[in-house]
Amino acid sequence: MADKKNLLLLFDHPTEPVFMDKGGNGTVFQVPDSYVTKRYNKICKEVQQRVCGGSEKHVPVKEIPIPDLSYPMSLGRAEQFSVFLKSHTEMAGHLIEVFINMPTVDDLQSVAVYARDRVNPVMFNYALSVALLHRPDTKDLNLPAFSQVFPDRFIDSQMFRHMREESFVIEGSDHRDAIVIPVNYTASDLDVEHRLWYFREDVGINLHHWHWHLVYPHEAPIRSIVDKDRRGELFYYMHQQIIARYNAERLSNYMAQVQPFNNLDEPITEGYFPKMDSTVASRAYPPRFDNTRLRDVERVGQIRVSIDEMKRWRERIYEAIHQGYVLDENNEKVVLDEVKGIDILGNIIEASDLSINRTLYGNFHNSGHNLIAYAHDPTNKHLEKAGVMGDATTTMRDPVFYKWHSFVDNLFHEHKRRLPPYSAEDLGFPGVHVKSINVQSRNQTNKLTTFWQQSDVDMSGGLDFSPRGKVSARFTHLQHSAFTYFIEVENSAGATRKGFVRLFLAPMLDERSGIMELGEQRRLMVELDKFVITMPPGLSTHSRKSVDSNVTIPFERTFRNTAKNSSDNEIFDYCGCGWPHHMLIPKGRPEGMKFKLFVMISNYDEDRVEQPSECACSDAASYCGLRDSLYPDRKSMGYPFDRLPRQGSKFLENFLTPNMSTVDITITHKNYTESLSE
Repeated sequence: MADKKNLLLLFDHPTEPVFMDKGGNGTVFQVPDSYVTKRYNKICKEVQQRVCGGSEKHVPVKEIPIPDLSYPMSLGRAEQFSVFLKSHTEMAGHLIEVFINMPTVDDLQSVAVYARDRVNPVMFNYALSVALLHRPDTKDLNLPAFSQVFPDRFIDSQMFRHMREESFVIEGSDHRDAIVIPVNYTASDLDVEHRLWYFREDVGINLHHWHWHLVYPHEAPIRSIVDKDRRGELFYYMHQQIIARYNAERLSNYMAQVQPFNNLDEPITEGYFPKMDSTVASRAYPPRFDNTRLRDVERVGQIRVSIDEMKRWRERIYEAIHQGYVLDENNEKVVLDEVKGIDILGNIIEASDLSINRTLYGNFHNSGHNLIAYAHDPTNKHLEKAGVMGDATTTMRDPVFYKWHSFVDNLFHEHKRRLPPYSAEDLGFPGVHVKSINVQSRNQTNKLTTFWQQSDVDMSGGLDFSPRGKVSARFTHLQHSAFTYFIEVENSAGATRKGFVRLFLAPMLDERSGIMELGEQRRLMVELDKFVITMPPGLSTHSRKSVDSNVTIPFERTFRNTAKNSSDNEIFDYCGCGWPHHMLIPKGRPEGMKFKLFVMISNYDEDRVEQPSECACSDAASYCGLRDSLYPDRKSMGYPFDRLPRQGSKFLENFLTPNMSTVDITITHKNYTESLSE
C-alpha cells in the first residue's frame, strides 16, 4: 500500500521529469515504462542512475489503466494557468475529478505520476492540491507552500541566477549563503504606491490569497468541494478585510484611502512592473504602464471579456440589491434577506458554481481580473501573457487589485447599507459590563511597536535542473512585538456565563487628520481576534496573547517545509490557510499613529454553532472557516460593524453598549531590521 506522504514529493521540482529524485534526499519514483513520456522513455533509467547515483529510496508505482486526460492536456505545459479563466478551471476540474475518484491512494499516486509530466505544471499543482484537501484519505497531509514550489511568483527574477550559482559552486547546504531579496526592486521612491511594497509584495500575504482559493475554489466538478457553509459570505468578508488592512497601511504611510475603480472607461492611473519571470511559461510577467485604458479582451480560442457586458452585469447586480431580491434560473424571486442575502450575493459576484443565475448576473469579479490582466495586449497581437492580475498567486502585488476589490466591496456594502441597523438591544448582553481593555507590550501599556525583520525561506524545491540541497531566499518583511490583551469584565448575572470576545482595530484619524466618524471607520475595522471566555460572577480579568489570534497563522505554517518529515506533517492543511501573523497589525508611523482598539463581548449561548464533529484545526477560522464544518459564529461576518450604525452613533463612543469598550493605542514603527529567523 502506498505511503500517502509520497504524494507530496510530486510537488517537488515541478518542471523536471517525474522520474528524477524528489524531496532532496535521492528518493525516486519507479515509473512504469508506459508512464514515461516519449522523449525520456529510452533514457529514464540512465538519467536516474546518473543523477541519483543508484539511490535505494524507491517509491514503487503501480501500473493501472489511465483515464482520459486529453482535455487537461490541451493546455500547453508552457502556458499560463489561471483560476480566473473558465476554460482553465474546467480543465483543472476534470483533473480534480479524476484524482478525487481514484479508489485508493495507490491508484491516485499512479494517475498523478502519469499526469505530472503531461499537463501544465501549475494546473497539476492546483488540481492535486484541491484533491488532496478534499479526499478523506489525504486531507490530513500538509501541502508544501506554493512559494517553495514556484518561487518565481514571489521574488525578483534576477535572484534565480544567484541561487543557481550558489547551489552549483558551493557543495553542501550548510555552507550556502541565503540570497538576499532587495526591498526596492519593483519601483523607486518616485512611485508613491511603492511605499506599500512591504504589504503588496509580502510573500505571506500572497500565499494566503492563493491558499484561500485552494480551500474555496469557485468551480469544481464535485459540488461539495465548492458548496461550503457560508462560502459566498466568506468571499466577501475575507476580501473586505484585505481592503480594510490595506487602507490602514495607506494611512500609516501618509496616503489617502484607496479609490475604487468605479469607472471602467477611465484609465488606470497606476502602472506596475513586476520584475518577475514565469518559470513554467519561460516569459516575464508583462508590465502595465501608467494610465492604461481597458479595452475589450478578444483572444480567439482563449478568452473574451466585453466592457459593455461588465457594465450590464454590474447594473443587474445593483438593481437586484435595490429591489431586495435576485432572480434564479427559473425566473423566481429569491429574497436578499439579513441572513442569506450576503451569501447569495457573494456567489453571484465572484461568480462561483453556486451562483443563483450566472446567465443573468454574469461572471463579474473574475472577468474584472481578466479585463485588467490583458489590458496591455487585449487581442493577443503581441503574443503577451496575462499580467499579474490574472494569477491568484501574484494578483495582490498590483496596486489595481485594491482599487478593483474596493469597487467589488462597494457592491456588497450597497446591500449591507439597506439592512436595518443593529439596535442597542441587538448589541447588548444584559448583566455583562466591560470595564476596560488595554494591551501590554514590552512593558508598555497601549503602545505597540513594528519593525523590519529578515527571514530565510528554503526555495530549493522550485529550482529545477539545479544541484540539490537547501538554497534559501532572505526577504525583508514587517514584524511586530508580541503583546497581550487584558480585559476587565463585570458579570452581575449571579451565575457563570460564557462570552464571545470580538476584537477590532481601526485608525482614529482620516487622511486629513480629522476624527473619523463611525460611518467611515466601521469599514476600516480590522478583526484581530475572536475567542470564548468564561465569566464568573463579579469582576474578572481575562488575558489573551496576540500569537493566539483566530485570524492568523504563525510564520512556521505560512512557510512550512514538508521535507523535514517532522510532526508538522500531522497538521491539517486548513492550518495553511490564514493571514500571516507577522502582518497582524498595521505598520504605524515613526512618530506614532493613533488607533482605536475595540472589544465586544456577546452572548456565546446565542452565537455558538453546534458542530457535527470537532475540527482538528481552527486557528484562522475567521477568514478560512473550519474544515468540513459550519462557520463557527452565528452572527454575520464583521459583526457588529457590517451594517450602518444606528441613529445617534456618529462616533464610535456613541455606538458603545455596556458590553463594549474601546481604548486609544499608539502603533510606532521603528525603522530597523531584527536578526534573522529560520
